[in-house]
Amino acid sequence: MTILHLFVLSLVAMVVLSSSVKAQSNHPHADTLLESGQAEKLAAVSSSNEIEIVSYNIRWRSGEELQQIVRWLKERIGTRPALIGLQEVDRAKKRSGSANHARKIADELGLYYSWTAPPQPASRKKQEEEETGVELLSSFPLSDITRIVLPNPGPNDRVRVALGATTKIGNTSVRVYSVHSETRLTIARKVEQLRAVLDDLQNFPRNTPVIVVGDFNTWELPAVEGIRKLFTDAGFTAPLPDDESTFYRKALMFDVKLKLDWIWLRGLTASSYGIDRNLTVSDHFPLWTTAKVSPTPAPDR
Repeated sequence: MTILHLFVLSLVAMVVLSSSVKAQSNHPHADTLLESGQAEKLAAVSSSNEIEIVSYNIRWRSGEELQQIVRWLKERIGTRPALIGLQEVDRAKKRSGSANHARKIADELGLYYSWTAPPQPASRKKQEEEETGVELLSSFPLSDITRIVLPNPGPNDRVRVALGATTKIGNTSVRVYSVHSETRLTIARKVEQLRAVLDDLQNFPRNTPVIVVGDFNTWELPAVEGIRKLFTDAGFTAPLPDDESTFYRKALMFDVKLKLDWIWLRGLTASSYGIDRNLTVSDHFPLWTTAKVSPTPAPDR
């Protein structure tokens, strides 16, 4: 591919990714933008010490498309302990039937859950609907739930968030995050958004196993490189290679394939991983890894 083709593809990617977020808006009451609970009927979980970890930007799907996602998740996790991070999950938006999809997904899967969304930008005086959000789902109860408003607003003062929580796999506490980063920022500012998530880890013991998943919007190669350096310097590993695309959109003369979504692990060992490009209800693909808590956690420092 020539330099001209790469340049044109980058411009197309910016247009495509920008158009996918224009319909989003924010809720005026930030104190209501955090919800936690559990399914009415919790699913039976095996005693396996392997956990299934999934990350998926579902692009606010509803109706039959949402049911396809739920069926895929059920098949993927089976009865294994699971930790799932979702992005673009609507809770009260007209475009998705004003339904609480955060709770609906948890009920369908029989899991504990937490959901949050960004605050309304200060520059906006009136909005009818809350912003789309991020969600964590777990086979086990969630505690120390933290809503992290990411620094560096995007266009029109749009803000993004991450959600952190702690759960237990056997007798081991595991810290997990679901992140939805901004699209249109400089590389340095994108890295700062993810650094804010890692900063939250300072509140927990250094040997706590950690999982960070989400849509990091790393559509530029330097952003991929910057995020990799940030996490590897902090002792994380990524089971999925950098050259595996997680986003697809057909635009003009190009098929836009980008590496936007990530799974990062610290204190866990991945045994397998995958990206399911057969599930096409979103412009992102679900990615997963099966991992075990390392027998020897990282030392305190």
